[in-house]
Amino acid sequence: MPEEREEGIPESQGVAAGSDHHPEIDWIAAERSPEFKELIRKKRSFVLPATIFFLAWYFGFIILAGYAEDFMGESIYEGFTVGYLLALSQFIMVWGLGWLYLRKADRDFDPLAQRAAETALEAGRRGRVEGES
Repeated sequence: MPEEREEGIPESQGVAAGSDHHPEIDWIAAERSPEFKELIRKKRSFVLPATIFFLAWYFGFIILAGYAEDFMGESIYEGFTVGYLLALSQFIMVWGLGWLYLRKADRDFDPLAQRAAETALEAGRRGRVEGES
């Protein structure tokens, strides 16, 4: 029996997810598939070190700004200081990490996600066929 929807919420804005929204997918099989596990492992192996690097860089800058005022205030070129250089490097670092993630996603994550989705759909089809027999 379908769940009742709240009054006044259009169908496109409803909260339909999981097996109710995609009955053709076997979500348990998708989660247990080797493709999905490899996807999660590869993503985690990129995201955790990238996050640690980002936080170390960011908080390193904050700590230097607070405790190494003389170093941060040293002029590099006509009033452009080490502090400004490190502050601007934050932007370059974020763009660089974003670019690396997109490159890694195109090469590794997206093909794995596609294979995991195909595996889940196939498992769902097999489950439906077995259930109809």
